[in-house]
Amino acid sequence: MNNKISVGKSPWGLMLLAIACLAGMAEGAFAEAGDLELRGGGATFPAPLYQRWIDTYAKQHPNLKISYAAGGSGEGIKRFLAEELDFAGSDAALNDEEIAQVNRGVRLVPATAGLIVLAYHVNGLAGPLKLPRDVYVDIFAGNITHWNDARIQTANPDAKLPNQSITIVTRQDSSGTTYAFTNHLSAVSQEWRDRGPGVGKVVDWPGNAMSVRGDQWVNGNEAVAARIKLSEGSIGYLEYGFAKRLGLPMASLENKTGNFVEPNDHSGVEALASNAKQMPENLRLLIPDPDGADAYPILTLSWLLLYQRHPDPAKAAALKQFVAFGLTEGQRHSRELGYMPLPDEIVSRSREALESIR
Repeated sequence: MNNKISVGKSPWGLMLLAIACLAGMAEGAFAEAGDLELRGGGATFPAPLYQRWIDTYAKQHPNLKISYAAGGSGEGIKRFLAEELDFAGSDAALNDEEIAQVNRGVRLVPATAGLIVLAYHVNGLAGPLKLPRDVYVDIFAGNITHWNDARIQTANPDAKLPNQSITIVTRQDSSGTTYAFTNHLSAVSQEWRDRGPGVGKVVDWPGNAMSVRGDQWVNGNEAVAARIKLSEGSIGYLEYGFAKRLGLPMASLENKTGNFVEPNDHSGVEALASNAKQMPENLRLLIPDPDGADAYPILTLSWLLLYQRHPDPAKAAALKQFVAFGLTEGQRHSRELGYMPLPDEIVSRSREALESIR
């Protein structure tokens, strides 16, 4: 008796063949998942936090490779519009013209927030430096050129300010940090808005500016922090966490109510919470001059740019899961790295935007 089953003729054989095919498909899907890679890039402002998310998430999902190349918001937007990335980071939300260029559609997802501080390097200056609104505007406009200027001295009567030229350290690359900072200066100064450098990711700084772009080792905010650390008499704008990690002194700035506020976790959260309800439908919330008596005056959200319609279902699913992780568990790493955990109200809106991606 022949006990062999002919696969081509037996119903059982057909069933076994179908099971084998399904098993092969499952193995193929697993292999594809193992090779899955998500590529992101853009803003340097949130880069340390995003890298922490990536490192933490990789331990839970070893078959998924995620990379983030921090080259500045402008570079991230450029590559996102060219469809060279799966996602991008930017501290400058896309404008209407840029959104219209995205054939797949786009969702702006607020992912984190941080303070923009004025860090300085002035030898012999003991204690925190206070800078009124009109004073720091004029420093960056090039109208105040020496540290012992009478207006700085008046705000800091006990400080021993040197007769030393001020060098302002600025970003040369296309930067969302520059956009958020100049948007604030424009909001608090009509002179800056109407006759000064204006608002932009790249602006024309005055002659006493030292512009840094960074290189293959040091980019954006990190390059600004390093330059201030090395340059006596300098002051520059950068994200709080970068200044904190290098131990740079940071100025207390005058806010909308006239209070001088030190940059720290409390003053940032106060500013963000006081303005979260202003979030528009497209999640493009700009806070150039936040309300709140204890609010630090310069902060920005940082957005993840995601395609509304992703051509690869597996990548779309993996990306949504990763970003959802960042919006929930990932927020726990914010304070440690110098960022502000998003209020529940903003997290909820961000997750709604994430769920609309297909």
